[in-house]
Amino acid sequence: MCKNLKTPVHRFEIGFKTLYNTIYLERTSGITVNNNQVITTIKERSSARAYSPEQLTQEELNTVLNAGLMAPTGMNKQEIHFTVVKGDNPVLSELDEEKRRLRSQEKQPHNFYYEAPVLILLSAEEGFRWSQVDAGIAVENMALAAQSLGLGNLVIGCIYDALHGEKKDYFSKAFQIPEGYSFQIALAVGHKTDHKAPHEYDFDKQVTIL
Repeated sequence: MCKNLKTPVHRFEIGFKTLYNTIYLERTSGITVNNNQVITTIKERSSARAYSPEQLTQEELNTVLNAGLMAPTGMNKQEIHFTVVKGDNPVLSELDEEKRRLRSQEKQPHNFYYEAPVLILLSAEEGFRWSQVDAGIAVENMALAAQSLGLGNLVIGCIYDALHGEKKDYFSKAFQIPEGYSFQIALAVGHKTDHKAPHEYDFDKQVTIL
């Protein structure tokens, strides 16, 4: 028997390095190792910041939303609420203005959702310790689901202050966020017109295996 496989720690380390090597090989060679569609979707996804006006089909939207609903939550509380906002909703322009006012040091020619046809706001029940974590897990599920459908997407957190500031009540009412819930994170989704490569990373620098 191979000595490296005798302990759980060795098996754990080998598993991590195998996953890394799989993703690296796929990115550099275009080969899909073992036809693993989950890994392929993860490695191919990148943030999209340019969209066509083409709308999502109801089936596409439902698939993305269901992926978020299926995400695990702390204690299975399922405290995340999803609000779908069409890109032409006038309140988004007001939100963009408030975001720019609060973050005046950022000079961006585009609005915060880059004209995506759909913006999904994730809010959570206030007072639950793990709400931000749960929202983050859910939004990643949705981002990968969108990628698997060939849809571009962008995880958005820059509107957090605007949705928690002096206009919180106004925006919460306008976006029909349930009472007792507050915004956590958002996802823009649409048919992308840019083709940004996935970001690079350094496995050895960013990972410690004990």
